[in-house]
Amino acid sequence: MPANLTPQYHAAEDSFKKASTPEEKIEALQEMLAVIPKHKGTEKLQAELKRRLSKLRDEGEKKSKGSTYNPFYVEKQGAGQVVIVGYPNTGKSSLLSTLTRAKAKVAEYPFTTSIPLAGMLPYRDIYIQLVDTPPISQEGSPPGLLNTLRGGDLLLITIDAASDLCLEQAGETLSFLLDKKIIYDLGGKNPPAEEIELTGRKYLPFILAATKLDLPSGRDNLPILQELYPNLSFLEVSVNDENSLETLKESIFQSLEIIRVYTKAPGKQADMKTPFVLRQGETVVDLAYSIHRDFPNRLRNARIWGSAKFEGQSVARDYVLEDGDIVELNV
Repeated sequence: MPANLTPQYHAAEDSFKKASTPEEKIEALQEMLAVIPKHKGTEKLQAELKRRLSKLRDEGEKKSKGSTYNPFYVEKQGAGQVVIVGYPNTGKSSLLSTLTRAKAKVAEYPFTTSIPLAGMLPYRDIYIQLVDTPPISQEGSPPGLLNTLRGGDLLLITIDAASDLCLEQAGETLSFLLDKKIIYDLGGKNPPAEEIELTGRKYLPFILAATKLDLPSGRDNLPILQELYPNLSFLEVSVNDENSLETLKESIFQSLEIIRVYTKAPGKQADMKTPFVLRQGETVVDLAYSIHRDFPNRLRNARIWGSAKFEGQSVARDYVLEDGDIVELNV
């Protein structure tokens, strides 16, 4: 059976041939797998592409383990990693300094941040990691930045609403992230499950923050931004407005799609200071596994305070937990 490869596939194949770094080769192979026609005539080719992709990833992991220092690698900490991305002077470093204890260098001139800098945002008994990054520009991005972005759980895209160039900032930043396959779609669509399975490519959710809304020009430009992108929601943010910062924190928490679950031992008070962090939709047995991998084998049931119909209700192992639940596990 003929393969009948499409122009999109041949374009991706050409990108692979021109790629000079492992990251570029991986990106091209993922694109080839995403656009290749799915039928019996391409099964062997799909398998070969997967083999190449797996080999490149394994080589990359071995190289990273053997290397001594990579300034663009940020180890994940806390309940989630939020990577701040944007053009120069859009308020990235100011947000990091204001929301965390990280001492980011803030200046009026561009490219103040040369490597990623992380800080911890305290929120609702948990800590969320924020990572400030070197700015992108019309010329592209610093080497290594793409891996920093792809390693995150959520993007916080900053647009300086007070700038005369805010429309260009928004358009070029979003185009960059789309072109590099960091985000999938501006309309809120999810990538096809088949593509994720084939390529292993990870697309990130994002928050659009219109910064410097305390300046008059920011208020004037915001409606123009919203009109240009009617399918997107711009979060109004100013480091000088505590209410906007609280709204941003809540949006980050919700966009990470996580929940806080508190535990208690039978006959004792709940520990309300150090919750376990789970993904939305996870269950009692997921909580048990996060405590200890052998715990689910011994778990009989659990009692729930919070989302259950009545306080202390006994529930099964597959009970779906909600944010703020208190759980007593019985073995």
